[in-house]
Amino acid sequence: MLRKLLVIFIVAGCVHGAPRNSDIGAQYLGRPYVSDPLGEGGGYDSDPLIREDAFDCATFVETVLADGDLGRLNKIRYAGGIVAFEQRNHFIETDWLASNAEMVENISAQYGKTATRQVSIDKQNWARKVHGLEIDAPLAQGIIEYLPYENMGAIHNNEALIVLFIVGNSQKSAKIGTDIAVVHMGFLLPGGNVLRHASIGRGVVDDSFEQYLQMRKNMKDNIGIALVKIK
Repeated sequence: MLRKLLVIFIVAGCVHGAPRNSDIGAQYLGRPYVSDPLGEGGGYDSDPLIREDAFDCATFVETVLADGDLGRLNKIRYAGGIVAFEQRNHFIETDWLASNAEMVENISAQYGKTATRQVSIDKQNWARKVHGLEIDAPLAQGIIEYLPYENMGAIHNNEALIVLFIVGNSQKSAKIGTDIAVVHMGFLLPGGNVLRHASIGRGVVDDSFEQYLQMRKNMKDNIGIALVKIK
């Protein structure tokens, strides 16, 4: 019987059939990491709408949640399921969570004393600086509730979780032309010991969650994680 999945940032639309236990995403272990492997299959970003041979951290989570189904994946990745670059949920903080509000709930407060991170997404400047595109997009403001590393105890989860790794005033913001808070995501398997994620240079791997957290804590500007479940 499928279990209810906890997530650290997830989807729009139903995720019928997606695995929700320690096997979640196991079929993709060993697949290589490719930055931004998916697109609209035409237009500005002609990368395919779906592929299962390579992932970045977000497309790994999205593809697993969609159970490899293109229709479900489009609902997760695009506002209103409308396939267009301008409609893509590029930013977890503002686009993705808002588009998938009917499916997700931030449960970070269940695991310790939380804090909030305000984020201001300038998608217009980002598109110009990173992609050389002129798009019409208003400034988006958002607030993310998260668990600061210093407030975290052990996470003893009976169900699979997804972890969102949060940064403060990152140097990356200057490079991409906008503030950003969410920089990585992956599945925390039941028991809270194993992080399954798509890692740069290593592909889809299982890591010790404790060791990965320690590595993140030691990185400049990293401030905590957010935990969100699928309703």
